[in-house]
Order: sequence, then structure tokens, then C-alpha cells
Amino acid sequence: MGKKYPLEQLAFIKKKKLEEAERILREKKEKLAEEEEKLRKVEEARDKAKKHKIDKLEQLRGALDEGERTDKIEDMRIYLKLVNEKLKQHEKKVQDQQKQVEKAEEEVETARKQMLKRQRDVEKLKEHKKEWKHEIHREMEKEEAIEADEIGGARFIMEKRKKKRK
Repeated sequence: MGKKYPLEQLAFIKKKKLEEAERILREKKEKLAEEEEKLRKVEEARDKAKKHKIDKLEQLRGALDEGERTDKIEDMRIYLKLVNEKLKQHEKKVQDQQKQVEKAEEEVETARKQMLKRQRDVEKLKEHKKEWKHEIHREMEKEEAIEADEIGGARFIMEKRKKKRK
């Protein structure tokens, strides 16, 4: 088959774009994993702050039950307010990180859709090339059949002329 596929360069470009889309998808998935790990860490810190708050609340209740001095109880309440503020900060960090995770998930989904689109483009061109090769093959068979008919016709005429000469 001497003919070259006319869309070979386009197929090459589409394949390169597919490879690029696959690379981007991998990177987006890695970024998502990193963001999820950060979320896990800030959730751990928040949970630790919650536990600390609960411990301090229990300590305050115990001090109230024992009839501890008022100044000590007041100090405990002030400290508990600080613990509450820290817990709020941790909650804010968790919410912010959750938004980062959601953003990374959206980026992964966008990259996945782009990669699937590129895959379809490559598959369409592969199918087109297959059909093109099939069509070229049929054309060559037609040409060969025409040539064979012409050769057969020429032989027939030559044989006829030979018979006339004899």
C-alpha cells in the first residue's frame, strides 16, 4: 500500500494531546490526595482541640463540685474561653481545607472529562484510518481487476490476431 494516511499528522497531534491530558489528570489526582491528607491533619488537630476542651470542661465541673476557690474557677473559665477560640480556629481551618479538597475534586473531574474527550478523538481517528485503509484496499483491488481485464483483453486480441495470421 503506497498511499500515506492523509490525517497522520492530525492523529499524531491528537495522540500527544491525549498523553498531555492523561498527565494532567495524574497531577490533579496527586494534588487531590495531598489536599485530602492536609484535611485529615487539620481534622486531627481539631479533634485534639475538642478533646482538650472536653477535658477542661470536666476539670471545671470537678472543681465546682469540690467547691474550689472562686479565683481558680474564674481562671479556668477564662482558659476555657481561650480553648473555645482555638477550637473555632481549628473548625475554620477544617472548613477552608474542605473547600480546597472540593476544588481539587472538581479539577480532577474536569481533567477526567477532558481526557475522555481526547480519548474519543483519538478513537474516532483510529476508526477513520481503518475505514480509509479498507477503502484504499478496495480501490487497489478494483484497479488490479481493471488491469487484469485489460491484460486479458489484450491477450485475447493477440490470440485472435495470431489465429487470423495462421
